[in-house]
Amino acid sequence: MTKNPADLLLDQHLDYLKLPSDHEFSFLEFSPNGRQALRMNRHHKLFAAPGTLHGFYSRDVPPALTIDTGDAVTFQTLDSGWGAIEQDPGFIEPRDFVPRDLQRDVAHALCGPVAIRGAKRGMTLEIRLNQIRARRWGWSAGPKLPAQLDGQLGLGVTTVGPPAVIAVPRGEAATFWEIDPDANIAVSRAGRRLKLRPFMGIMGMPLDVPGVQSTFPPTACGGNLDCRELTQGAALFLPIAVDGGLFSTGDGHALQGDGEVAGPALNCPMEVECEFHLHPEMTLALPRARTADGWITFGFSKDLNEAAVVATIEMVKLMGELYGFSPKEALSLASLVVDLRITQMVNGVRGVHALLRAEAIQQATEATA
Repeated sequence: MTKNPADLLLDQHLDYLKLPSDHEFSFLEFSPNGRQALRMNRHHKLFAAPGTLHGFYSRDVPPALTIDTGDAVTFQTLDSGWGAIEQDPGFIEPRDFVPRDLQRDVAHALCGPVAIRGAKRGMTLEIRLNQIRARRWGWSAGPKLPAQLDGQLGLGVTTVGPPAVIAVPRGEAATFWEIDPDANIAVSRAGRRLKLRPFMGIMGMPLDVPGVQSTFPPTACGGNLDCRELTQGAALFLPIAVDGGLFSTGDGHALQGDGEVAGPALNCPMEVECEFHLHPEMTLALPRARTADGWITFGFSKDLNEAAVVATIEMVKLMGELYGFSPKEALSLASLVVDLRITQMVNGVRGVHALLRAEAIQQATEATA
């Protein structure tokens, strides 16, 4: 039976799951002379350290690591507020990571950047999330942490904009959690137990503009997507704006709901293994993703309605590429099989993502009357 284009793309995407990801491996092919190794794909590690950590994006930051397409990198990341990776049990005051340059690194703690040899402006970078593992502690909003909805709830003055410096909250501004990554559970000091769904809040590359770029808003090249769908096994596709790409990640979330309505999610240190693949012939305007649930497109705007429109338009384009639909037919079918979800509503530039579920559209081999 002939597979439809969406199934073929999924098969190609899932091929990598058959390959080991915890050590170096080779792609092999058969030749008339027997087995011959084509090239070695390497596995690298980037630890959280002064040479790898930064609190901004910039096309001018030199890469901490340069790799080849097909290579994998395990990133060790801090929580978004620059807390130390390890904390004492039952701590009162969390320990901060040091050193930190507060003249420069005022926003989310990112690890990188990673340059990919051969990456050029206009290409697409695929990031396969092979493994995501939370560390042992985390924090979320406490009763005294200001939130954007406080005014509407009668809880005080509504906050506007990000804080001047991101740091782990203290006292009643924080809710601290003990995380058991093996049991996949987080327990607060009030005894609340939550099942983890870890993902990276920030994965992206700088835009081709001069100077320092904030980590707060999502952009065409990714960044602060805060999309809870991007869990282990997903693949994220990002347009490349600068040669080398210069990928960084951080802002690990042990758990987050769609919308991230209080501001912070359950922030924690993380270890994430990313596998990188260049697609020289693929041209994207905005990020896309493929998960076990289906295809995802994104829309960003300060206006939530406009973000929903952009996500829908991007999905209509994708459905045309996958199935050959005209824009009108894709839009009509999207009303039946595409879900719109609020990615986040707290990053200044709001996000909406559209999800086309796997197997939602089953192509007939022949048209019926």
